[in-house]
Amino acid sequence: MKKVKITQVKSVIGYRQRTKDTMIALGLRKINHTVTKNLDGPIQGMIDTVSHLVKIEEKK
Repeated sequence: MKKVKITQVKSVIGYRQRTKDTMIALGLRKINHTVTKNLDGPIQGMIDTVSHLVKIEEKK
């Protein structure tokens, strides 16, 4: 399974609660916080939802 590194690059202030909840579900809480996740269906859907707030990098 592919791994991705997800970094929050923008604040969630001013966005709707659903977007904030998605960021928390990904494990991101503040700007420049990074998490590593296995890329599967649910994670890909969450990334697509908050793509304007995060930066994605593939891990080898």
